[in-house]
Amino acid sequence: MPKSSQKLTFPGSQGGQLAARLDLPDGPPKAYALFAHCFTCSKDIFAATRIAGELTDHGFAVLRFDFTGLGASEGEFANTNFSSNVQDLLAAVAYLRAEHEAPQLLVGHSLGGAAVLAAAGDVPEAKAVATIGAPADAAHVAHNFGADLHEIEERGEAEVSLAGRTFTIKRQFLEDIHAQSIEERIANLRKALLVFHAPLDNVVGIDNASKIFLAAKHPKSFISLDGADHLLSKRADAAYVASVLSAWAARFIDAREPDRVHVLKTPGAANVVSVAETRMGKFQQDIVSGPHRLVADEPTSYGGNDTGPSPYDFLSVALGACTSMTLRLYADRKGLALERVRVDVAHEKIHAKDCEECAEGREGRVDRFERTLTVDGDLTEEARQRLVEIADKCPVHKTLEQNSVIVTSVKN
Repeated sequence: MPKSSQKLTFPGSQGGQLAARLDLPDGPPKAYALFAHCFTCSKDIFAATRIAGELTDHGFAVLRFDFTGLGASEGEFANTNFSSNVQDLLAAVAYLRAEHEAPQLLVGHSLGGAAVLAAAGDVPEAKAVATIGAPADAAHVAHNFGADLHEIEERGEAEVSLAGRTFTIKRQFLEDIHAQSIEERIANLRKALLVFHAPLDNVVGIDNASKIFLAAKHPKSFISLDGADHLLSKRADAAYVASVLSAWAARFIDAREPDRVHVLKTPGAANVVSVAETRMGKFQQDIVSGPHRLVADEPTSYGGNDTGPSPYDFLSVALGACTSMTLRLYADRKGLALERVRVDVAHEKIHAKDCEECAEGREGRVDRFERTLTVDGDLTEEARQRLVEIADKCPVHKTLEQNSVIVTSVKN
């Protein structure tokens, strides 16, 4: 499931506010995706929520929204058509472009898939498009109206029952879907395409997948959803689509490195290191030391985003840097032919009774730093051993070995 989900609205193609959710991963998203739901469905249909949740687990941010007159969006469904759906979709793209970044991945389910195919050419930032159980022709949805088709054409509108709900369908809707030429847009897509379809889909037949696939140019792929129904009502089917989709899309999107957001705008006082949460992920920290900026984080195995060294890594950094500097000062003062120093520091917590190097009286778990020196240069064995002794005189080494005093206060 998404790590966080934000409710939001943005203006739709007919002036009303469209209701949406932006599902976010735990940490900076590697790319944004836009999900378009099926005909007369909503952004909260199981397939939409499940696929969005799985995509966030793979690092995507996903915007899913209700088309005009559906779900929690404003407007009259009776006044909408396929063209207005496409314009709603482009309005969602515009929102992402203005508030976050344009989507690189467009995903559409059923008629939403047809809308995505129709709109993709107007989204230059999109690198990949995926359809799930999509019709190759928008007019395909007319078969849902059955015997009401005649009434719509004769009277100009009719009340149609779809999935247990009643919708008003007007003649302009029929005229609009029959005027569409989606296959031509597919041929000119110029984006990677992935077609998902269930062979036994009894709402949108598998022949639609064939038409879409044949109309598209490479790169294109087809995934058979064997055993799935049109709405992907089985959890395993929705999870499978999202898993395959995220792996496939990774080949085409421009995944960026996680952002390192600076929240400390000015340096702290002299001799003060300032550290503040960035709120980009659970642990990422912005660090200012004079004119220098650093980032601290935790590995992903600990719930972080691994965008910087951990606090204990910084302790090892301090010991390693201080050791190297101390050896350089000593070598230069003594005239040793020391060309370069490398210090590797490994840290672990062990029990005091297992620590051979620990002094008597230590109990419980202790921090053990294992330091390995690599010294290049024409040095005698005696000089090399002396450098090992000098390493123990590093000020940070002494600080870590001694008991320190830490005083904490709270500033209002």
